[in-house]
Amino acid sequence: MTEILVLYYSRHGATRELARWIARGIDETGASARIRTVPSLVPANEAGVNHSVPDQGPPYATLDDLRACAGLALGSPTRFGNMAAPLKAFLDSTSSEWLAGTLIGKPACVFTSTSTLHGGQESTLLSMMLPLLHHGMMILGLPFSEERLFSTQTGGSPYGATHLADAEGKRAVDQDEQALARALGRRLALTAMKLAGRA
Repeated sequence: MTEILVLYYSRHGATRELARWIARGIDETGASARIRTVPSLVPANEAGVNHSVPDQGPPYATLDDLRACAGLALGSPTRFGNMAAPLKAFLDSTSSEWLAGTLIGKPACVFTSTSTLHGGQESTLLSMMLPLLHHGMMILGLPFSEERLFSTQTGGSPYGATHLADAEGKRAVDQDEQALARALGRRLALTAMKLAGRA
């Protein structure tokens, strides 16, 4: 079975919820979504605390998850128009995979959540694409054949799936955002299957 890695960091749960909709789109194709997260960066005063296993939710990603995947959906909340530091720290640990060419030729997409409509959604998506391009991945976006790109008043971009969470991070993923996230997940999975000769 074609396995797609949905890898994200989420502080308050909004990016995690968007990841679930992308995973749903992946699963609709007959591929399998493997959902993983990354740990928060450990403050110096918590250096002795065990942060190797999350208290709840999906497991933390490992390099083995990258090696095993046929495609990657990468997600982060926006931090000053950029990806969050915990996700960047994980990507910075993938030099061995870059040297081995593990991800070359695999398809990838990106997604983000912001607290404000103009909070840097597209610049964050672009920032996540850069390390994926260095890894030799093929970046997929959302084509304008997805009609919800024309109707959405909140999230959604040709660069990837997005969500407007509001300042408290409590606004649910709306129908347009859900549809676009599912469409992105389907597109990623179908592309991975075609590349593997399975579609």
